[in-house]
Amino acid sequence: MTTNVNRRTVLGAFGALTISVVLPGHKARADVFGATTQPPLKPENLSSYIQVNADGTVVAFWGKMDMGQGTDLGVAQMVAEELDLPISKVFVQQGDTATSINQGGASGSTGIQQGGTALQSAAAEARYQLVDMASKQLGVPVSGLKVDDGVISSLADPAKTVTYAELIGGRFFDTQLEWNQKIGNSLFVKGKGTIKPVADHKVIGSSPMRRDVPWKVMGTGDYVVDIKVPGMLHARVIRPEVAGAVPVEVDANSVKDIPDVQIIRDKGFLAIVAPREWDAIRAADQLKVTWSDSTPNFPTQTGIFDHLRNAKSVHREPGEDVGDVDAAFAGAAKVIEAAYEWPFQSHASMGPACAVVEIKGDSATLWTGSQKPHFAAAGVADILGMPSEKVHGIWVPGPGSYGRNDAGDAAADAALIAKLTGKPIRVQGMRKDGTGWDPKGPASIHTARAALDKDNNILAWHFESKGFSRVDVNSNESATRDTLAGQLIDTPLKPGVGFGVPEESYGFPAKRKAWETVAPLLDRASPLRTTHLRDPVGPQIHFASESFMDEVAYAILVDPLEFRLKYITDPRDIAVVKAATEKAGWQARTAARRQSAGDGKFKGQGMSYAQRSGTRVAVVCEVEIESKTGRIWARKFTVAHDCGMIVNPRQLTHTIEGNIVQAISRSVHEEVQFDDKNVTSIDWETYPILDITETPETIDVVLIDHKELPPSGAGEPSMRPVAAAIANAIFDATGVRIRQAPFTPDKLKAAGLA
Repeated sequence: MTTNVNRRTVLGAFGALTISVVLPGHKARADVFGATTQPPLKPENLSSYIQVNADGTVVAFWGKMDMGQGTDLGVAQMVAEELDLPISKVFVQQGDTATSINQGGASGSTGIQQGGTALQSAAAEARYQLVDMASKQLGVPVSGLKVDDGVISSLADPAKTVTYAELIGGRFFDTQLEWNQKIGNSLFVKGKGTIKPVADHKVIGSSPMRRDVPWKVMGTGDYVVDIKVPGMLHARVIRPEVAGAVPVEVDANSVKDIPDVQIIRDKGFLAIVAPREWDAIRAADQLKVTWSDSTPNFPTQTGIFDHLRNAKSVHREPGEDVGDVDAAFAGAAKVIEAAYEWPFQSHASMGPACAVVEIKGDSATLWTGSQKPHFAAAGVADILGMPSEKVHGIWVPGPGSYGRNDAGDAAADAALIAKLTGKPIRVQGMRKDGTGWDPKGPASIHTARAALDKDNNILAWHFESKGFSRVDVNSNESATRDTLAGQLIDTPLKPGVGFGVPEESYGFPAKRKAWETVAPLLDRASPLRTTHLRDPVGPQIHFASESFMDEVAYAILVDPLEFRLKYITDPRDIAVVKAATEKAGWQARTAARRQSAGDGKFKGQGMSYAQRSGTRVAVVCEVEIESKTGRIWARKFTVAHDCGMIVNPRQLTHTIEGNIVQAISRSVHEEVQFDDKNVTSIDWETYPILDITETPETIDVVLIDHKELPPSGAGEPSMRPVAAAIANAIFDATGVRIRQAPFTPDKLKAAGLA
């Protein structure tokens, strides 16, 4: 497929091409409302968020984008609700820097929670303005009007009507909003219009069908790999066999038999470009390069956790400190402690990243599959030395993301090569690039201790995490220094520090939570750079904290559910825990039951729970384990989910199901392999993920809808408690406590599986 994209075709495809005429059959306006020319794209302008077309449809300009969960449909529902329109008349234009304000991209499950609520507020103001226009047009007070399906009519005289299209269709709102002066996830705007009361909802809470499924199933749409522009060259970036090495000599004669090949080199950056993609692939494979000596500070694969234990901390931060923890441990009748380990993990997107960059004069265009196209465009501007407003970033569906994967690096690579060649450049990675060189989720270790009195009541709880930073390279892709290309051309570094602590509401008398980070193994151009991976550091933290909850419960001969309910303080947390365990048919126990599932298999049941940014999730997992091989099948999950108001129940359920499947994969399979030279897990054999034969037989979802509360994030929270639930179910099935992910058969057998 070939896509030649410009702004007019993009807007036209979403019904956003404006026509400043009154359509046949429409009433002539008694007054002219709105502006004939579009106001500047600024956060304070209502026109930056909502537009009424000449045919009465509405376009919402969303500065985020959907990564396959249908979040854009939820946003359309929120806008449709406020405008009293059916969902069929509202379209969302997403991830385009020319048409939307930067709302942070797909980030931290904020699509509905922050991005959607901002547009909902803008839509409420649009409705307010439209009703005010209608009042003037019809000569009826605002209080005497009603709105239905984009038609405003008089309550006293239903024959008096005017449509949104007649009022402003094809023109632009010239209203200004209050905004909070925050660009990104936190951006919020407000006008005079108020959000509808929940009792009046007709669209929010329903489950209309997604719009992206047909073209994805039928293959009729384009992905970022399909973008082509005239004169475009294909590029492959060449990575060293030993991490940290840079090219010393490049033998141009080694590729002279391949037509029109160019070698692109800037300091440590090396690439091949050619008019034909296959020629670029061949040349990249064939080019002879002499690399500098490099000895990356990579420990052995099995030594990574000892490295973390022994490495000097570069930053430490408390997460919670309540009561006198030290005194409680000093006077405890019993102390229970354990340590847990989590490996580096790859994004392992369905395909390696692709990006296209075209420079024209003093401006440029980026086509990207990044989940943060506004920031990716700013990163391209940084490399090109242009003001950020001179780079038009266009999001095109890619192979997935769920964090800072290799899409940002592809954009930077394409920008640098376009700058050096003066040609439009398409960069496409190979499988080994996508899995071997993407930024990774950080490896970490976690220690937990509990102090108990003589009656086995908890006196104090102490939890600490130590790992590589989750923002060694920033997740938003806006700075050259956070990309491989930028680091290879010697851009000064500014690594970030960050990790996290468990989110829960256990009310122990004394409680301490803290985290610390260590320096990266290789500070520049590392295949083990660490950054955000879906629910950044949430799975590993809660694997440890919720596994330890089980360990303490069993140590004092108390049922794990009973133990949790004794200490959880938040009523919403209690509700999700009870909902999940009641639905799953939780069976109380004080020791591992080691129940037979027949055919030499054991079965077990485990639970866990967590908060994430206002959302509460509890999970019950049922596993079957083959006693001879140690093979684990997480066969059933029951999930209770509370994210406040539910906008689209079906999409929420599907999102939860996706979280569960991906979290199982990360729990039982995924671990970046490396040696003293480089990452060695570079394909699906060396970095396996869950296949369809291993997916759960059943995922039961219990949705708790708090219509009185604003919606909170749902894209990541249900991933958070999965690993612990599986580990706890493994213990119930086998009596084996596994404290290192992933939970492979070899690890089960090494831990004592008979």
